[in-house]
Amino acid sequence: MSPSKLVQVRDVMNPQVDMVDGMATVREALRALQHVENKCLVVKKRHEHDEYGMLLLSDVARKVLAQDRAPDRVNVYEVMTKPVISVEPGMDIRYCARLFDRFGLTRAPVVECGEVLGVVSFTDLVLRGMLAGE
Repeated sequence: MSPSKLVQVRDVMNPQVDMVDGMATVREALRALQHVENKCLVVKKRHEHDEYGMLLLSDVARKVLAQDRAPDRVNVYEVMTKPVISVEPGMDIRYCARLFDRFGLTRAPVVECGEVLGVVSFTDLVLRGMLAGE
């Protein structure tokens, strides 16, 4: 990454997002996961003043699989993270990486004007961001 080239989150994010309702079962959520490379589902807002949530595959592994819970009997809202820290598409990827580091994040939804535009991960920041402009 050249020091003079500004690389923004929008340049490296994955625009393909899988969304799920918080009332869905974990099994239904996993069936809705079409873009496995994101390793997450964004949980829809219930109403205008609600916040987005996120269900990571690691959440399912730790809170459902490892605890031997039936995915048909666990709802997404029971194991998701909500609210989530989101980033804006115009954010410099260096600041996004610092934010991830500071809060222990691995990925975040990219939100603009209240709408999810994509998902960005550490992998995107490094592999797509640092090689941009070469």
